[in-house]
Amino acid sequence: MAKVLYEIDAPIDALKGKKVAIIGYGSQGHAHAQNLRDSGIAVAIAELPGTANFELAKKHGFVPGDIATAMNGAALIIITLPDEVQAKVYETQIKPNLKDGQTIGFCHGFNIHFGFIKAPENVNVVMIAPKGPGHLVRSEFVKGGGVPNIIAIKQDKDGSGRKIALAWSNGIGGARAGIIETTFKEETETDLFGEQVVLCGGLSALIKAGFDTLVEAGYQPEIAYFECMHEVKLIVDLMYEGGINYMRYSISNTAEWGDLITGPKIITEETKKTMKQILADIQSGKFANEWIEEYKGGLKRFNALYNADHDCQIEVVGRKLRKMMKWIDSKEV
Repeated sequence: MAKVLYEIDAPIDALKGKKVAIIGYGSQGHAHAQNLRDSGIAVAIAELPGTANFELAKKHGFVPGDIATAMNGAALIIITLPDEVQAKVYETQIKPNLKDGQTIGFCHGFNIHFGFIKAPENVNVVMIAPKGPGHLVRSEFVKGGGVPNIIAIKQDKDGSGRKIALAWSNGIGGARAGIIETTFKEETETDLFGEQVVLCGGLSALIKAGFDTLVEAGYQPEIAYFECMHEVKLIVDLMYEGGINYMRYSISNTAEWGDLITGPKIITEETKKTMKQILADIQSGKFANEWIEEYKGGLKRFNALYNADHDCQIEVVGRKLRKMMKWIDSKEV
C-alpha cells in the first residue's frame, strides 16, 4: 500500500516569503492561485488579456500580466494550460525566461512524460495533481479541508524541488487530505487510460449503446433516457461514497443479481484485450502523438466526431427531459 503524507510531512516553509507564478487561470489555475494566496504565499498570474479567465483573475483580486513578468523572481512556476498548447507556450515564452534553480510545476504529466517539453537540467521539475476539479479544490479548501493530491518529482537539482512540491500541496489544501507519491509515467498513463476506457470514452459509449438498443427495440426514447443516462448518477454516487460493495448493498436484490450475472457478458475477455491495446497505445506514446498532430492539424477529426454526437437522439431527448427536473442545474452546450 502507498504511504500517505500529510501536513506534518509537507511544511509550507519552503514557499514562505517566496513568489509563485501561475501560468493560466483556468479550472486548476484559479483554485491553486486563491488557495496559495490564502495560505500566505505571494502569487502572480499570467493570463491573456481580453479572455474570460483574465477577467476572472481580476475579479478575484489578482493583477494578471504576461508570462515573463509573472515568472520573474518566482521560486515555483505552475503551468496549468491545456495539454495541447503547453509545449508551444513553453518554448516561446517560458523557457527563455527560466532561471537557475527555479521549479516548474505541472498538474498532469502529459508533456513531460511524452517529451513534448524538455526542461533544462538547471531547474526542478515536479507535479502536484489534485484528484478533483479546480472548483472542488477551492471549495474544500474554503471549508477547511482539501482534495487528495498525488506528487511526482522528475528532476530535483539540489533537493529543493521535492520540498517546494510538498509545500505547494500544503498550500492548496492537499496535505490536509493526504498526498500519495507516484511518477510522471504512472500518473500520465493511468490518467489517460482511465479517461478513455472508463470515465469518458467507455461510459459515454456504453450509455449510447444501451439507449440505442432500447429505442431500436421499440421503447420510448424518454424511458430509455431515464434508464440508461439519468440514473447513472444515482449508481455512481453510491460507488463514490462506498465503492462497489456499497452500491450493491443499496440497490434491490433483483438489480444486484442482474449486476452479478450480466456485467461479465458486457465486459468480456475480448473487451479486456481491447483495453490492453489502448493501454499499449498510451504507453508507447502513439495516442499522445496522434492527439498533438490532430491539434496542430486544426482539429478536423476532433470536430467532426464531436459534432456527430452533439445532436444525436439521446442528446436531443435529454435536453427536453432535463428541463422537467428543476433540481438539475442543466448546462446545455
